[in-house]
Amino acid sequence: MLTYFFDFLESEYQFPGASLFGFLTFRAAMAVLLSLLLATVYGKRIIVLLRRKQIGETVRDLGLDGQKEKAGTPTMGGLIIIMSTLIPVLLFADITNIYIILLIVTILWMGAIGFIDDYIKIFKKNKKGLHGKFKVLGQVVLGLIVGATLYFHPEVTMRDHDTTAINANYEVVNVKGKDVKSTVTTVPFFKNNELDYTSLIDWMGEGAGQYAWLLFIPVVILIVTAVSNGANLTDGIDGLAAGTSAIIVLTLGIFAWVSGNIIFSDYLDIMFIPRAGELLVFITAFVGALIGFLWYNAFPAQVFMGDTGSLTIGGVIAVIAIIVRKELLLVILCGIFLAESLSVMLQVGYFKYTKKRTGVGQRIFLMAPLHHHYQKKGYHESKIVTRFWIIGILLAIITIVTLKVR
Repeated sequence: MLTYFFDFLESEYQFPGASLFGFLTFRAAMAVLLSLLLATVYGKRIIVLLRRKQIGETVRDLGLDGQKEKAGTPTMGGLIIIMSTLIPVLLFADITNIYIILLIVTILWMGAIGFIDDYIKIFKKNKKGLHGKFKVLGQVVLGLIVGATLYFHPEVTMRDHDTTAINANYEVVNVKGKDVKSTVTTVPFFKNNELDYTSLIDWMGEGAGQYAWLLFIPVVILIVTAVSNGANLTDGIDGLAAGTSAIIVLTLGIFAWVSGNIIFSDYLDIMFIPRAGELLVFITAFVGALIGFLWYNAFPAQVFMGDTGSLTIGGVIAVIAIIVRKELLLVILCGIFLAESLSVMLQVGYFKYTKKRTGVGQRIFLMAPLHHHYQKKGYHESKIVTRFWIIGILLAIITIVTLKVR
């Protein structure tokens, strides 16, 4: 909103400094500073309010060290992340940008699902929370909205990087062609690191490309559901989900910046996505909110994010990745989420298989998700979190490197 206000001041009154709001990097910097300030200053007030309303975590006895001490810790702290993200975005981002609109819808939609889940757990005293089928239904509907918008909306386009001419001073001197609708995405080891969803259904015959949405939208639904649930499972010990997510989102911010900048995309020989640069404002605000929340969520946690935060984080990560055409790289970038999810699926699947076959269920891990396995082995949760962060950083570096692996 401030962007339009300062544009008016600059055009009508030549107001000094108003032109700064025309620079993406300045608005992104302001967004991260404001989100950090909101999360750290007003986050404390929200924690006090949650404690006063007795909105505390109910902890099941799993036999883990330090678990009983966590009982009563304020939860639903995801409200801090949502508030600290939305306010800077509304102030500094172009809220007419289709990608910003999609992310605002995502954060509100997933936040609402998580809030309902936490509300049922706390106020209705139902430890199971919102029934799993309703969670999945909410994720599927969001995936349907995101997938349909990205496929059919006229402003969601890309431009072939070969149509851009850059001189020796890295200035755009000639742009040929036009923005086109495309289902191309990024995948390592393919030609130009690109894969077109349309090519996967060419075997159906001539004209099959017009039905690519039948493949693209289900893929979007799968990614939104998988990543949001993965983030939810990762949120099990102090600081793990928030810190890991900050690393992932920051990496996606780099992708958004270079993909939305015609000069950088040409230099790196990657696809140029018009209007995607505006994502940087949302991403920096989101990273600032996560880091600010981590101030209170690091061990020993003063607040838990609850499903209000974890489902929201996963949904936002998935949608950003899909927008910047890096959704297939999430297998690497979100490796922590993937490992946590796989550990649960393997544990449950193997237990059911062995129980059916021998009558006695056996386990692969001491406990699932994976971080609880290491707790059972005697590792302190701070050490587990720190090592998971280090692995997350390594995965982020590998993900960035794949841009040049052909």
